[in-house]
Amino acid sequence: MTDHSNDEAPARRTLDANAVRRLADGRHADQSRLRRFLIDNRPALGSLLVFLLMVTVFFIGNPAVFSQWSIYRAVLIGLPVVLFVVVPLVYVVTVGEIDLSFPATIGMTGWVFALVVQAGFDPFLGLIAAIIAGLVLGLCVGWLVVYANLSSLIATLGMNFMMRGLIQIQTEGRSIALVTLPQSWAYKIFAGELFGIPLQVFWVLLFVVVCSLIYNRHRFGVRVHIVGDNPDAAQQMGIDVRRVRLQTFVFVGLGASLAGVFAVFINYTWWPTSGESFLLPGLASVFVGGTAPWGGIGTVIGSAIGAFTVSFIQTGVVGVGLSGFYVQFFYGLIIILSLLGHRWNQVRYR
Repeated sequence: MTDHSNDEAPARRTLDANAVRRLADGRHADQSRLRRFLIDNRPALGSLLVFLLMVTVFFIGNPAVFSQWSIYRAVLIGLPVVLFVVVPLVYVVTVGEIDLSFPATIGMTGWVFALVVQAGFDPFLGLIAAIIAGLVLGLCVGWLVVYANLSSLIATLGMNFMMRGLIQIQTEGRSIALVTLPQSWAYKIFAGELFGIPLQVFWVLLFVVVCSLIYNRHRFGVRVHIVGDNPDAAQQMGIDVRRVRLQTFVFVGLGASLAGVFAVFINYTWWPTSGESFLLPGLASVFVGGTAPWGGIGTVIGSAIGAFTVSFIQTGVVGVGLSGFYVQFFYGLIIILSLLGHRWNQVRYR
């Protein structure tokens, strides 16, 4: 009788090794595609669940209001402005930094756009000028953090105050009204309507999809994750850590410039305070969406859903018939509940 025990031992050892590897990666051989999808997208799905629960509560509170398309359209009009800065912020937070200068960058780039249009130039030229201004401002902010070795929290906060002060000094609080802007082709392309839906929604959805693909599939997105997870290991792998960190701040400048321009498109007017109200909602959207504050982990789609959630709170509270005094309470409640849910749902901790 032949003894196969010695032949079976290597097979068992190989199988056990593969099982350990799958277990370390959080995968199992018997997982279906649906299960793998749910595991891979837990933060985004968690954000979606929070949003759906919130909308359900509001709908039960006042079904007559929340069964109307108009209330959702009201949120969609201003939502793109928030999303244009929330998505780049995911990159910055993932790389292990923070950028608090984006509200003033929104104001600065919107001002550049308004000045170009006010001077009689085509709004498309104003858009290009605003984007260039945003990239330059992002580069300056990134240089202070990356090459001057300043704390990103303090440096970007200081830049926010400095740029906002410069706006106030130069304009003395005066706004710029662009009454002819709605007649331009740029407005019709970027801020018109299609089937009752504001066109800026389609543009920002394209922005979110492209940025999500870059974040999850492109080499730059992989480097952002690696640098945020372990910068020393990234340096040893040949990644230019400083360059990657700098690029994320420049990306925030790009997103803020788009937000500044679209804010002017929506209101036909630029105000010196433009962008100030987006600081807390923008940061809250990033963390409500499931991006970890310690770096290395994030989700663009989840943060986009988080932006929708945060943007909907004020409209929902007023629509359900509560006083505006409840808005801050619900902001805090949604943020805390979302963070608790993501903390419980995350596989890795630091």
